[in-house]
Amino acid sequence: MKSIRLVMPLVVGVMISVTGCSSSDDSEQRAALANMGSQQMYDNAKRNMQNGNFGAASTALSELDSRYPFGPLSNQVQLDLIYSYYKSGKIDETLATIDRFIRLNPNHSDVDYAFYMRGLTNMEADANMFQQLMQIDRADRDPSKSREAFTDFRRLIQQYPDSKYAADAKKRMVFIKERLAKYEIAIARFYMRREAFVAAANRGRYVLENYSNTDQVQEALEIMVSSYDQLGLTELKENAMQTLRLNFPDSDFIS
Repeated sequence: MKSIRLVMPLVVGVMISVTGCSSSDDSEQRAALANMGSQQMYDNAKRNMQNGNFGAASTALSELDSRYPFGPLSNQVQLDLIYSYYKSGKIDETLATIDRFIRLNPNHSDVDYAFYMRGLTNMEADANMFQQLMQIDRADRDPSKSREAFTDFRRLIQQYPDSKYAADAKKRMVFIKERLAKYEIAIARFYMRREAFVAAANRGRYVLENYSNTDQVQEALEIMVSSYDQLGLTELKENAMQTLRLNFPDSDFIS
């Protein structure tokens, strides 16, 4: 989308994963793992990963990580565990493993992957299963996990600009900005319904200042025009209208 030319002052498929075996199956698997050496356990986990059985893979990798925390395979085990937890839909376990890996291996050659996976995991945490299943747009849901994901991707790009994950991270940041802008608009609409016009105008202005390259800018300006009109702030209304006219001449708000 084109950048917005401002003339106003700054004034007042759902990933549904099978998360592993039943508790009895899990106990049987751990009993089998108890008789394996570290390399056997790792080979077992890799086979499960290749077969798409990430629940079983995460069980084996977790056991291996617990039994041999400083072994020669330790770092790779943790990286594979991150991916297996993620593919199993185990959000909390994924984030905990990522944070531990970053804390213990800040200079590891694959730490950029850890930051990338942290962003992906927080994006997944933000997803709403019912929204996706029923095609309901719930833009007003809490965006805290999206904000965390945005921070994760930004940190990746800033610290590792040559990372092979940087390009995809940038694309995901664009998507997240759109989601955050939609949230601000949803809250602004709520304030409009409550006739809290100052709060609504401020939300609209926030979108202009922080998400000017998203598709929510036109509605943000329209909310500002309407709010300033209700508040009798003629100059601010005209400034908002001029910006709207300049960038969105087809808007219904332009008479």
